[in-house]
Amino acid sequence: MKHRIVHTLQKYLLNPPIKLALAMGVPLPGYALLETKGRQTGKPRRTPVGDGRIGNQFWLVAEHGMKAGYVRNIERDPHVRLKLREGLRYDWHAGTAHLLSDDEPRERQRWLASQLPSSAGNARAVCFFGTELLTVRIDLVD
Repeated sequence: MKHRIVHTLQKYLLNPPIKLALAMGVPLPGYALLETKGRQTGKPRRTPVGDGRIGNQFWLVAEHGMKAGYVRNIERDPHVRLKLREGLRYDWHAGTAHLLSDDEPRERQRWLASQLPSSAGNARAVCFFGTELLTVRIDLVD
């Protein structure tokens, strides 16, 4: 039940304005845009995520684990793109995603918040709203 409520709120109320702002290049500290390939259509699917870039890796914790559409897309095709903030602008970066079922997602969120203070708010929200947390690591290739 919690998953259904949170998913509906995110899909129709919370994510659309964040997605629009990121698509327009409006700087939103603490956010990035993840692009996966739709597992059935093959079309690009974009999802706002917390900014978890540390060096050439990008870390995120999926709130709904394998129930999240973007996670199922990654499972089918791990090649992704991330629109990441660099100063006052955003640039696209290609990467390969890895679903880390053996990682401890709450501990990963604490680590991310300590490394990237701007991600602390997102980390708290993910832990609060999450139903089946799953760590995802993306190795950036450019």
